[in-house]
Amino acid sequence: MIAAALTIAGSDPSGGAGIQADLKTFHQFGVYGEAAIALLTVQNTLGVSAIELIPGRIIRQQVEAVLADIRPAAIKTGALGGEEAIQTVAELVPSFECPLVVDPVMVSTSGHRLLAADGERALRDLLLPRCTLVTPNVAEAQILSGVGIANLQNADKAALRIGTFAKVAVLVKGGHLADDATDVLYLDGTLHHFPGKRIQTKHTHGSGCTYSAAITALLAKGYDLIPAIRIAKAFVQRAIETAPALGRGTGPLNHFAGTTGDSTGASS
Repeated sequence: MIAAALTIAGSDPSGGAGIQADLKTFHQFGVYGEAAIALLTVQNTLGVSAIELIPGRIIRQQVEAVLADIRPAAIKTGALGGEEAIQTVAELVPSFECPLVVDPVMVSTSGHRLLAADGERALRDLLLPRCTLVTPNVAEAQILSGVGIANLQNADKAALRIGTFAKVAVLVKGGHLADDATDVLYLDGTLHHFPGKRIQTKHTHGSGCTYSAAITALLAKGYDLIPAIRIAKAFVQRAIETAPALGRGTGPLNHFAGTTGDSTGASS
């Protein structure tokens, strides 16, 4: 039977990030994609001009409808927009009965804060302790940990601090480190590094969404966390390398990139 995965996130009408990127990624990994929309955006490759939050009761009803019928084998969250949505998802977690990947979406690639202080507190205190993996970028890891991150050693420290207080696996994405794009995973008291080469391109719109969605798809197929991250990172790197250069701004990845390294069987 085909595995299903659910994304609870925001909609990007330009198709490069959010719900649209998640569903494309699920499909590319052979996973049936489901989606509960937490917010609507008006955006394209040039930026975001408006955001409309979905009420918590509607988010809850969407998720409960999915759980009652086609149960996902893994779930991810993306942009939730605020405290109400985060609290709603946190309350639903006990009913998931599957891995939960949280892409915190607190800071945009341009450095714009996407969550108010109450949303950041709800994310840190309510949702992170209930998830399987959180995948902050450097700016988000700095907020969550209180550690300034300029290099790999700082990223190690931030991952350790977040993982220790939230008691959760943490993947600090290294795309904005000064050196190579090495990601740091804190898992069960141990740090793991996933090296990657830096690609000189502006076409990275949706890279964080795509990365967390790929990990979620692989968890839904039964992969353990470390091989899931390894395969997902390779996929995102290929998707950036072969980006189609669409749009007049920061263009989307190539979601048709191959998933070399994946297979139908679970990896250990």
